[in-house]
Amino acid sequence: MKVKEVARIIEEFAPLDTAAEWDNTGLCIGDPEAEVTGVMVGFDCTAELIAEAVSRGANMVVTHHPLIFRGVKRITPGSFLGSAITLAIKHDIAVYAAHTNADKADCGVNTLMAGRLGLTGCEILSADGFGLVGNLPSPMGSGQFIEFVKRQFSLKMLRCSKPVEGPVGRVAICSGSGGSLLEDALASGAQAYICGDLSYHQFFTEPGFMVMDIGHFESEIDIVAKLISVLEEKISTFAVLRTEKDNNPIHYF
Repeated sequence: MKVKEVARIIEEFAPLDTAAEWDNTGLCIGDPEAEVTGVMVGFDCTAELIAEAVSRGANMVVTHHPLIFRGVKRITPGSFLGSAITLAIKHDIAVYAAHTNADKADCGVNTLMAGRLGLTGCEILSADGFGLVGNLPSPMGSGQFIEFVKRQFSLKMLRCSKPVEGPVGRVAICSGSGGSLLEDALASGAQAYICGDLSYHQFFTEPGFMVMDIGHFESEIDIVAKLISVLEEKISTFAVLRTEKDNNPIHYF
């Protein structure tokens, strides 16, 4: 099976034409005609992940976040980005990302988030296809809901605005950086909005509405297992491996 055929499997799940215009989804390093010996799947494409792929006999890396996201002015082995690019090219590793197209996909990142919360009747949150809003099986008090979210996402802590006084029954979500969808979440009738990467001023909320920042990594990590299952369903001639280095770059002390 060739690199382009592995890419086609992923794109049946998460079509490239659904990705945001500013994104860099798809194959960013490698020959689409190259034969694949194994696929390493991870969350972020780092030099450590590429080295792990080499050591385990994989010559293609598939991640959620793109390795090359914005313009690259220098490729040097001493930098974070340069070391990963250099290592990938040196060892003929194809590098592929399923990013915002995987966020929007049916059974993609946002659907996986909603599944952790048991949301029902989900609808797309924003006009450009990001996020979901749905209903909890049963309304909860805000304190109970906070503990529920921590438990469902295996969190030791989260960042939260002032808890609402009434029950939480309708919840909006957005995987990753969700600050731009705050107005959509408020307009959806949700009492709570869950995402990552909120800034300080975004925690000043309207009455009856609360926001919860569970972390970028924590909101999206389920996509790794999903990508593995998508590939394993169609691939039997070589290994689809999960990296042992799904490390959150943010450390809590």
